[in-house]
Amino acid sequence: MVKVGILGVGTVGASVANILKNNADIIEARAGKKIVVKSGVVKNLSKDRGVDITLTDDYLDIINDPEIDIVIELMGGVEEPYKIVKEALKNGKPVVTANKALLAYHRYELQELAGDIPFMYEASTAGGIPIIGALRNGLSANHIDSIKGIMNGTCNYMLTKMINEGALYDDILKESQELGYAEADPTFDVGGFDASHKLLILASIAYGLDAKPEDILIEGIENITQTDVTFAKEFGYEIKLLGIAKKVGDGVELRVHSTMIPSSSMISKVDGVMNAVTVIGDCVGETMYYGAGAGGDATASAVISDIVNIVRGNHDPMLGYKKSLESGLRLLSKDEISSQYYIRLEVDDESGVLAKIASTLGKFDISIESMLQKPSKKEDGVKLLFTTHICKEVEMQNAIKSLKLLDVVHEGIAMMRIEK
Repeated sequence: MVKVGILGVGTVGASVANILKNNADIIEARAGKKIVVKSGVVKNLSKDRGVDITLTDDYLDIINDPEIDIVIELMGGVEEPYKIVKEALKNGKPVVTANKALLAYHRYELQELAGDIPFMYEASTAGGIPIIGALRNGLSANHIDSIKGIMNGTCNYMLTKMINEGALYDDILKESQELGYAEADPTFDVGGFDASHKLLILASIAYGLDAKPEDILIEGIENITQTDVTFAKEFGYEIKLLGIAKKVGDGVELRVHSTMIPSSSMISKVDGVMNAVTVIGDCVGETMYYGAGAGGDATASAVISDIVNIVRGNHDPMLGYKKSLESGLRLLSKDEISSQYYIRLEVDDESGVLAKIASTLGKFDISIESMLQKPSKKEDGVKLLFTTHICKEVEMQNAIKSLKLLDVVHEGIAMMRIEK
């Protein structure tokens, strides 16, 4: 028999305990041993957790219990769980976590500390989708050319409503909060930070890059309007919040932002709260992984898959490498990113305006690919929407600064990147 302890018996922790109990027969058949929860740690012992396990409010009751074979960390946060997980590893206990923020900041320190002690984290990225296992094992023969993922269900739900039903951003954000998809303070989701943590984890497995959220480009969906949605539809695009890791020469781009992608692409068809990740490998080509990116049972499914792997004796290296990956790849700076761009401007409705804009962009070697004009709510004004050919991020940012100085351009320039 294998006994586990759960640090944090919230939605996911309760699901782990209940699934291990309700599906005990099939789990034992697959693991080869019976797996039971001995105890769980909570902050408030008076709150009903809907589980039939022993509860404590002291994490040392699990960390120092010689009978507990595996520690399950489902607390959330960064520094407190980091401290506790380090203690568990020092005590020789394998760890399973769903904590993306912990790994975004401390994955390399934990890998060094874990050594040969199993440390698993399938549930940290894209919920129930087995993307960690796919990268570490299924695609181990491949150099990874790119990873593109819809990794935040809240943003995908909101964008789906905006595109399919014409919902306004503020209205659909309120609805998402009422449904429990978005928090009272939604910044972590809609600002792209949640997706960035997941992207960094995948990039470590694919490229061996040690980057923190502060090192990469992160933007959210807060500035998307129905004007942008209309343009996307007319030019054959869908809008998604994507986490993108892309190998370019000797470097890797890491970025999270709202993105226009062709409506014909596989990932553009992923709607609602669902997640999806596409991976292009040099041997296998493109593969896509789709499923529930959050929720108690879906995330618990991934947690339990890690427990089963450990019980089977699987001691895979934490980030997928038996030895150091001397790839020579470097993290490209934000300025070095290359992309096509969509720009939305409000300008004076008079002759010569387009020439001024084209001339300003031309100073930074940016050429216009397509353009659309829409009416504006402001008198004597129009909205100009256009896409560019590929250029560097630094050129685009400098061009936007120059456009803001033109007397024919009003405030509120919006920009979005395009991936084809």
